[in-house]
Amino acid sequence: MSIKKKPLVVVTRKLPDSIETRMRELFDARLNLDDTPLTPEQIAEAVREADVLVPTVTDEITGELLQQPDCKLKLIANFGNGVDNIDVIAAHARGIAVTNTPKVLTEDTADMTMALILAVPRRLIEGALILTEGKNWPGWSPTWMLGHRIGGKRLGIVGMGRIGQAVARRARAFGLQIHYHNRRPVAPRIADELGATYWESLDQMLARMDIISVNCPHTPATFHLLSARRLKLIRKDTYIVNTARGEVIDEETLIKLIETGEIAGAGLDVYEHEPAVSPKLVRLARAGKVTLLPHMGSATIEGRVEMGEKVIINIRTFLDNHKPPDRVLPSML
Repeated sequence: MSIKKKPLVVVTRKLPDSIETRMRELFDARLNLDDTPLTPEQIAEAVREADVLVPTVTDEITGELLQQPDCKLKLIANFGNGVDNIDVIAAHARGIAVTNTPKVLTEDTADMTMALILAVPRRLIEGALILTEGKNWPGWSPTWMLGHRIGGKRLGIVGMGRIGQAVARRARAFGLQIHYHNRRPVAPRIADELGATYWESLDQMLARMDIISVNCPHTPATFHLLSARRLKLIRKDTYIVNTARGEVIDEETLIKLIETGEIAGAGLDVYEHEPAVSPKLVRLARAGKVTLLPHMGSATIEGRVEMGEKVIINIRTFLDNHKPPDRVLPSML
């Protein structure tokens, strides 16, 4: 009796050990043990050879790649919550299913967002560097290293999905007033629970907030949602926090407005051209104007393992000829 051949699953980056072990057991898994990002040529080869591709946010799966005549790919099981790195429309047209890993990183990302909401107005990183970089600390003084309290301030959340709501719950516990802009209002029970005020006009909300938190996904509709025009509506004493995607903000304009004092500062975990980070942002960070983190909002051991488990469930369900629980369709974008 012939033994059924295991499907070839190509994984583009190093995943938690427990996930890789399970993948080896279930599939013909081609792993990336040294975590070196694959080149476009290597990804193109994987598309031609693999039954299933497991990419991450750092891998661009373009329509051109998927239109290769010898493409044998059946499923793209993204290791990530978003799918802005994948041409979902092209995949759907080619009959390639796409899945992601939603509802796993909500709390971790909301925790990091709240950390930045605290860190930027209170100058936490700036203060810590005084002690760790050999700078002279003169001792406590009534007027030294003064920041701003956040209690009573107005927080404007751009994108009131799962992460936005989780941020709102944390922020409310710190005494912030919750405001939000979304494609549509949240359910009344959620708005009541959060004490949240809905703004149909993003422009009007931006002009009235003390802190702005970007928590919407990156899609064609949200590219530069905080455009140069909208950024100029923001008050001089307002802080911006972004743990979503760098492309949502016109980064160059944001830098200019912070440099000239037209915006008070920012806390950023994502960047428009990452992994490249603008040298201007680095200079602003050294000057205490911004807090910069290396895209670590969802970086917890628990979160990464749960993501991997979701990827495996999606692959197994698909290979068993059932609808994967986390399938992404063009109509959902």
